[in-house]
Amino acid sequence: MDGVAEVGGTGRPAAHPAPGEPGAELGAALHAARAGDEDAFRLLYRAVQPRLLRYVRTLAPDDAEDVASEAWLQIARDLRSFQGDFDDFRGWAATVARHRALDLLRARRRRPVAEAGVAEMAVLPAADDTAALALDGLTTEATIALISQLPRDQAEAVLLRVLLGLDARTAGEVLGKRAGAVRTAAYRGLRRLAERLEGRSDAAGAPRAEGRG
Repeated sequence: MDGVAEVGGTGRPAAHPAPGEPGAELGAALHAARAGDEDAFRLLYRAVQPRLLRYVRTLAPDDAEDVASEAWLQIARDLRSFQGDFDDFRGWAATVARHRALDLLRARRRRPVAEAGVAEMAVLPAADDTAALALDGLTTEATIALISQLPRDQAEAVLLRVLLGLDARTAGEVLGKRAGAVRTAAYRGLRRLAERLEGRSDAAGAPRAEGRG
């Protein structure tokens, strides 16, 4: 399967947070899971799955559960060969899920047109605090609907940076782009979202025009 060799490791030594630091427990869980500890793997799953599933829903909304399940099967199979810290693991999981979703969309494009409707979903960006905070206040469905209206590069950047919480370097590895390009796409995407959210707020508060006549 594709998607593993490219993302299995970063070539950097894994970071090990000191006990008590944020991420120390998940870093230890990752180390234990690589050694075959099933309870540790469940902890990783619970920490990553909710946001990973929301990300997949922007790519394959009708098949997100199946895509995520396939991704986790691949992650479990190849975890022993993974090299990196917990942040690298989140990036790897996102890359595996993205490959599985794109494989599905490519297969759909080869099928009758009636099944091809979801193939054009936009994907992900990130950067403006106002938009990020506003998105937090929306439902999952409303958030994904707004983000999916962005250009694809901006949508993916927003989802990976804001939704999954990846840094620009890791998000760039997922997308095959430079960190600077991801930052730019995320910034532009969140600025667009901020403008749209402000426009919705203004429209909701504007008085109705009186009818003529």
